[in-house]
Amino acid sequence: MKQKRRFIIWIIVLFALILGFSLFALCAGQFSISPARVFAELFGFPGVQEGKDNVSTVIFNIRIPRIIMSLVAGAGLASSGAAFQSLFANPLATPDTLGVANGASFGACLGILLGGGSVQVQLLALLFGALAVSLVFLVTGRMGSRRNSILMIILAGLVISSVFSALVSLINYVADPQDVLPVITFWLLGRFSGVTRISMLFGIPLILLGTVIVFLLRFRLNALSLPEDEARSLGINLKLIRVLVVAAASMTTAAVVSTCGVIGWVGLLIPHISRMLFGNDNRYVVPSSILSGALFMLLVDTLARCVTAAEIPVSIVTAVIGAPVFILLLRRTGGLKL
Repeated sequence: MKQKRRFIIWIIVLFALILGFSLFALCAGQFSISPARVFAELFGFPGVQEGKDNVSTVIFNIRIPRIIMSLVAGAGLASSGAAFQSLFANPLATPDTLGVANGASFGACLGILLGGGSVQVQLLALLFGALAVSLVFLVTGRMGSRRNSILMIILAGLVISSVFSALVSLINYVADPQDVLPVITFWLLGRFSGVTRISMLFGIPLILLGTVIVFLLRFRLNALSLPEDEARSLGINLKLIRVLVVAAASMTTAAVVSTCGVIGWVGLLIPHISRMLFGNDNRYVVPSSILSGALFMLLVDTLARCVTAAEIPVSIVTAVIGAPVFILLLRRTGGLKL
């Protein structure tokens, strides 16, 4: 009961922080806007008309899409990381454990190399992200319920990920260093500046669908830590649960990468923070990870575009923040002794 009460308080705090920092993100930036002006634009209050068109454009066409996308992407990556860490019983599992991110990265880089538009790039990223997961299943044969099959899946994921990483390097090698290579490099670093309503239309539904599936399966994820005979005696179809979790988390990751580029550390760091607060019970870890990931990504994106005049790629900020915090978590939990 005490843990449940702490969980409810934490969820309320996260919701409040998300609302508060969303308002701050609407106001902050190189083009600053007062909170009163933001409320006037959002709710149609009468206000100063000077510069109204510019303010409306910044709020509705630039900042609101970025805020929404950062919240959804952070929630999706954190839920995928929590699901994979529980599924594979591996604290170092990330959303890219099965090579989805590198597969999607190759698809996007190929689209950029071929001169495709944003829609074509996004579709190719989704296609090759799905192909990466399919190759993992093809290599392992099937998603069995035995522990050694889980190990085979992890190893196959590492191999497929390495292959697509090499293909990305090949595209970087053959790309035009004047025009194409800078675009690919900047895309691979992760960014929300290129988010458009069309890219959100393709990406957000898939991210939300995968996140919702993981959220609904959070009770079943606890059963995956039980001995298989005991789990089966409870009427749980382990094979089906594992397939659904892998499909949902992989779809979420591919959709995030296709829309925003490669963003690291969120799926590794946030679930560990949630487990430090609530233990290994996925009934609490998954919802906490979803909201914490959304808040973390919102803060990172706001910091990335406000610190300097030139926007810092998001993955650089997540790494700079994530690595020290992860080391502190290891020390806090006794995983690292110096």
